[in-house]
Amino acid sequence: MWIAFAVGSAVFAALTSILAKIGIEDMDSNLATAIRTVVVLVLAWGIVFATGAQAGISHISAKSFLFLILSGLATGLSWICYYHAIQIGPVSKVVPIDKFSVVITMVLAFVFLHEKVDVKTVLGGILITAGTLVMIL
Repeated sequence: MWIAFAVGSAVFAALTSILAKIGIEDMDSNLATAIRTVVVLVLAWGIVFATGAQAGISHISAKSFLFLILSGLATGLSWICYYHAIQIGPVSKVVPIDKFSVVITMVLAFVFLHEKVDVKTVLGGILITAGTLVMIL
């Protein structure tokens, strides 16, 4: 089932880039990010209440809460940078650089989460890096 959600994520992420580029044509990219964030906020809380997940709020540890806040800050800064980049640059060049986050995430997972480094993962990271360079040059 996780594969279906991963594919959905990829499709919606692709749509996000195209729809955002069209939508921010004549406006400030920070304002566009704020509007997008409100939509995501309403959608996310709507899903929480529709599924009854709000009952779990009282069980969130201080550590989880802190790291979720930090993750939210990182997401917000990512979106602000991304929206400004697609506003002033070509989406076909911005998106591959943005998706280079896959390689950065792998390195961070190895260093901070102590995930296993194997030949297949390293080779994949090298290929993603090479592909990103080819696409942006």
